[in-house]
Amino acid sequence: MDAYTGFAYVYDEYMDNIPYEEWGQYMIALLKENGVSGDSSVLELGCGTGTVTRMLAKEGYDCVGLDMSEDMLSIASEKTFEEGSQVIYTCQDMRDFEVPYEVDGMISIGDSMNYITSVPDLESVFACVSENLKKGGVFIFDLKTIHFFRDILAENTYAENREDSAFIWDNYYDEKERNNEYELAVFVKNEDGTFDRFEEQHYQHGFTIDEVTGAVNKAGLTVKNVYNAFTKDMPDDKSERLYFVIEK
Repeated sequence: MDAYTGFAYVYDEYMDNIPYEEWGQYMIALLKENGVSGDSSVLELGCGTGTVTRMLAKEGYDCVGLDMSEDMLSIASEKTFEEGSQVIYTCQDMRDFEVPYEVDGMISIGDSMNYITSVPDLESVFACVSENLKKGGVFIFDLKTIHFFRDILAENTYAENREDSAFIWDNYYDEKERNNEYELAVFVKNEDGTFDRFEEQHYQHGFTIDEVTGAVNKAGLTVKNVYNAFTKDMPDDKSERLYFVIEK
């Protein structure tokens, strides 16, 4: 079943507890520290509804947002038009994508890269990154850790009820495959008071740093830095999210 179809239309509503402004400023600081200034071209992989892409556009970046969910991109386009931003959106798979010109930088946040569930697919992502990134450019992305999936998220159920929608989110972690399965039921209220029910299944994978480094190197890229999220600290066993800075 396709991910982010029914949920796409209430995604931003339920993500209102995510500190996107903080995440965006952290990302912008990393880009600038690595030579990708405010007038550079940036491609976001897994851009969703375009929240961070629009933040970058407001900073002066020439932005392209890529996602494989047409529903998410439709909402991103509407929000971009309403805000008067200039962003190009393209519906492509991050494992097999191309853009018309090489970009100065790429980003992917909000654990979009965890939707890549095997090392060969991860290698495909980095191969595309290498093909579409300028020499000296950087790809900055985050990943939830194995510790987060196994020790924090696994076997937990989350539910939330709001005026016009509700969701139930069940989690199951497969220790052998290192995949976390999300079973998501979303209820969206219609104008007549009835509710539409949407069911989705999502899978995210926990990679080791060595697996990521090997896939990066295979694509001819280099791991420049790995940080504990939103800091400049080195990762440890308790890290829940990591940021990678990859250089071509």
